[in-house]
Parts: sequence; structure tokens; C-alpha cells
Amino acid sequence: MATWIPLWVHKLGSPPIFYRFAGLVRPWAFALALLLGTIALYGGLVSAPADYQQGDAFRIIYIHVPSAWMSLFIYFVMAAASFVALVWRVKLAEVIAMESAPVGAAFTAITLATGSLWGRPMWGTWWTWDARLTSELVLLFLYLGVIGLYHSFEDRRQGARAAAFLAIIGIINVPIVHFSVNWWNTLHQGSTIRILGPSKMAPSMVWPLLTMMLATKAYYVASLMGRARADLLAMESGKDWVRQIAQEGSSP
Repeated sequence: MATWIPLWVHKLGSPPIFYRFAGLVRPWAFALALLLGTIALYGGLVSAPADYQQGDAFRIIYIHVPSAWMSLFIYFVMAAASFVALVWRVKLAEVIAMESAPVGAAFTAITLATGSLWGRPMWGTWWTWDARLTSELVLLFLYLGVIGLYHSFEDRRQGARAAAFLAIIGIINVPIVHFSVNWWNTLHQGSTIRILGPSKMAPSMVWPLLTMMLATKAYYVASLMGRARADLLAMESGKDWVRQIAQEGSSP
């Protein structure tokens, strides 16, 4: 591994150390996701006023938009971890990349489903080959491709390397999804929340959306920690530290 990487990252990359670290982080991340998600849903479904054009139909934004953000964020994490795994052959990076894919695919599927539900009353159709929708569908296929490649090899690490190549190649689709509404004339509305400059939504509508964004990130961390722990146990099943955990679990 590269010498410029901090020592604590080297230590955290050790499977037994990461296993214990993930076990500590996971319940707190789940609790945070539950708390923030509850606050966000109350703020979005109860507290926020109805939109002056879309009425209450706009409230699906509190599921659709955070899911869309997460579909891109998780793909970026997966591609970055894949790059680390291929360049430095870090076993844990392979695990992070491969176990991120199912979570990212789920968020992408939710994005497409809620987008269709939102589009029906707004556009008069469940689906249109809009640039944003089409590129998001391609993102789902990329996630499914990574998952399929990973599980198509008997050698887990060989499958992870093949899937990592696809994940890195597919990163080109992420900016296409993000900037599609600016590059092409699409039905999908543009960005309503801006980091630099004023947002196009009222503050009473924005804060539940941002809170849900934090909730989905906390859920991703919790889910990833749990999936990574299970994958590490399967991958390292012949190692002493896994046998020790099994003995501890079987003891009365």
C-alpha cells in the first residue's frame, strides 16, 4: 500500500480491526438514520406547506430527491473503492465497493419508481425517455452489472476485480445524470437546491429535504457496515480471528 496513506487507515484496512469497528458504528448509524428520517418525514409530510403549483403531490420529493442523490453518491464511493482495490490490491476496498453496489441499486430503483409516480400527475405519463430518466436507468443497469459480474466468478477476488473495472468505466455516467438537465432540453426540472446561491424552495421545504439526505447517508453507512462484516466473515472464513468470533458466538 502507498506510504502516504495515514497509519490509522492502514490499521483500519485490517479485516479483524474493521470488523470490530463496523460493529461499533453500525447500531449508531442505524439509530441516527431512524431519528433523522422520522424528523424529515414529519417536516416534509406534515410541517411543510403544499406547493403552489403541484399541491401535496410535491411531497414525494422527500423520498425521490434524497434517493437520487444517494444513487450518485454511492456510485462514486463504489468507483473510488474499486480504483483503490485495483491499484493497491486492498482487500477491504474490494469489500466496500462490492457491498455498496446492492445498496446503490436499491436507491436507484427507488429513484426511478418515485420519479414515475411523480411524473404521472405532472407529465401525464409514467415514463418518458427523458435524458435524466434514461441516464438514471443506465445507472441502475451499471449497478446490476457490477453485482452480476461479482457473483459470476467462482473466485471472489477475481469477480471483484472484473466488477471493479466496470464500476470505474461506468463513472462517466455520473456527471451525465447530474448535468443532463443542463446539457439537454428535458422535461425533468432543474436543480432547486443550490449550495452556492439561493435555493428555489422555501426554507420550510428545504430543511426536511436536507435532513432526509443526512438520514439516507446514515442508513447507507449502517447498511454498508453490516454487509461488509458479513462479507469479511465469508471471505476470511479460514482465518483464526473468524474462528475466534465463531467460538465466542457459540459459547453460552
